[in-house]
Amino acid sequence: MHAMPLPPRLKLVPPGVWVALAWSASTAFTFLARVRLPGEETANEITAVQFYRWDGLLILTIACALALLGSMRLRRRPLRALALLLTAAAFLTTNLAVGAIQLAQFLAVDLALYFIAAGRPRRTGVTALCMALAVLVCWESLRLLRGWGIGTLEELTVALTAVVAWLLGDASHRTREYGETLRARAATQAVTEERLRIAREMHDMVAHSIGIIALQAGAAARVVHTQPDAAREAMTAVETTGRETLSGLRRMLVALRHADQGGDRDRAAASVEADRLHPAEGLADLDRLAAATTAAGVQVDVHWKGARRQLPPDIDLSVFRIVQESITNVVRHAATTACRVTVDYLEEHVAVEVTDDGRGRSSTTDTGFGLVGMRERVALLHGEFTAGPRPEGGFRVTARLPVPATAATVAA
Repeated sequence: MHAMPLPPRLKLVPPGVWVALAWSASTAFTFLARVRLPGEETANEITAVQFYRWDGLLILTIACALALLGSMRLRRRPLRALALLLTAAAFLTTNLAVGAIQLAQFLAVDLALYFIAAGRPRRTGVTALCMALAVLVCWESLRLLRGWGIGTLEELTVALTAVVAWLLGDASHRTREYGETLRARAATQAVTEERLRIAREMHDMVAHSIGIIALQAGAAARVVHTQPDAAREAMTAVETTGRETLSGLRRMLVALRHADQGGDRDRAAASVEADRLHPAEGLADLDRLAAATTAAGVQVDVHWKGARRQLPPDIDLSVFRIVQESITNVVRHAATTACRVTVDYLEEHVAVEVTDDGRGRSSTTDTGFGLVGMRERVALLHGEFTAGPRPEGGFRVTARLPVPATAATVAA
C-alpha cells in the first residue's frame, strides 16, 4: 500500500514546530507516567523526590526553554539546534532519577535527526547522528564512573530509535535527490526532443524551398533570352520563396536561442507568441504547397477523400510535413513533371499517399533526414508508414495515422 501524502497545509508547517510539539507531548507523557491514571493501582514510574520541588520545576523550565530555543534554530543552524535539544533531554533526565535517558525525552531529538537528515547534506546528517549517539554514550559512561547504575537496554533502545530516525530521513533525502535527477533528465530530454523537432522542421522547409528555387532558377535561365517576362516571373518566385525560407529560418533560430537562454516559462511564452504570429502549417496549406510546386514545373494533383474534419495539431502538421517532404523528393529525384497526392479521412485514421511515375533516382537513396524523418514522425504518433518503388514504375509514399475520436467533423 502507498503511504498517504500529507495534506498541503501540513507541508507548510516548519520542522521546528513539529519538534516543539514533540517535546511538549513527551513532557506531558513524562508527567502522565508518574501519575496513577484511572484503572491503575499505581503509577507506571516512581516519582523522584525533586520532581515536584522548586529545584525540579526549575530544571523542567530550563530544559523546556532549551528545547524551544533549539526548535526555533533548527532551520538556520541545525547542528546547534540539535545540541540544545540534546542538552535539554539530558538536563530533564537528571530530574527523573533514572539510569538512562528516556525515550520520551529523546523523541524531539529523533524528529530533529529526521529533518536534518532529510533536508541537509549527508555529512551534516551523519554529524548529527554521531552527536546524538555520543551524548548517550557519555551519559552512561559518566554514571559508571560515578558508581551509579545504568539502564543499558533502555539506552540501546533510545540509540536504535535515533538510528532509525536518521535512516528514514536519509532515505527521504535520497528519494528527493533521485526525483530531482529524474526531473532534470526529463527536462534535458525535452530540450533534446524539441531541438530534434526543430531540426526536422528546418530540414523539411529548407529542402522543399531550395528545390523550388532550383527549378525556378533553372526555368529562368532557359528562357531568359527568349521569354524575358516568364524569366522575370520565375526570378520573382525565387525571391519570394527565398524570403519566406529566410523568415522561417529566423523564427527557428529564435526558438533555439530561447531554448538556450530562457527558462521553461519564457520558452512557453515565446512559443505561444510565435504560434500566434506565425501559425503552424497544416493540411489547410496543402493547396498552396501544390500551387507553388506546380508553378515551379512539377504538376501536383491533390485529391481529398472522406469527410474533412479538424485534426489535432500534431497530426495535422505531421501529415503536411510528410506530403511536403514527399513532394520535395519528387522534385529532386523523380525526374518527372507530375505527382499525385491523396488525403483520405477515414473513421479512425487519416491516410495520405504520394505517388509519381518518374524514372529518376529513387527516393530511397536519400541520405538525409527525408525518409527517416517521415518514418520517425509516424512512429511517434503510433501510425504506419511505407515508402518504396511501385511495380508499374515510380515511387509511392504512404502514411496512416490514428485520429482521436474527439476530432470534430467539419464541412469539406
